[in-house]
Amino acid sequence: MDVSEKKGGGFFSGLKKAVGDMFYGVALHQQVTSILKTRMYMEHMFILMIMGDMLGFPILPPYYSLRLLPYAIPNVKAWKHRFYRERDFTDVIYG
Repeated sequence: MDVSEKKGGGFFSGLKKAVGDMFYGVALHQQVTSILKTRMYMEHMFILMIMGDMLGFPILPPYYSLRLLPYAIPNVKAWKHRFYRERDFTDVIYG
């Protein structure tokens, strides 16, 4: 056996990885990107529902907001940054 075959880094394993990456790029990349963007929007709406009264949008009663607060605390800083970010019309086109 050759040294490269022992490590599993032969020609066929490299070819298999290249074909797999090509398949991912052609068939799945757009779907994965779309799913991640949808997840981001859903998390954004979840935090807006919980922390909305901080901005003047009382969506949920305070009791339910306090019950859901532990799930939202890790994402509050990123949410504030995303919510208060200055937007341009090119964000809609390219985002």
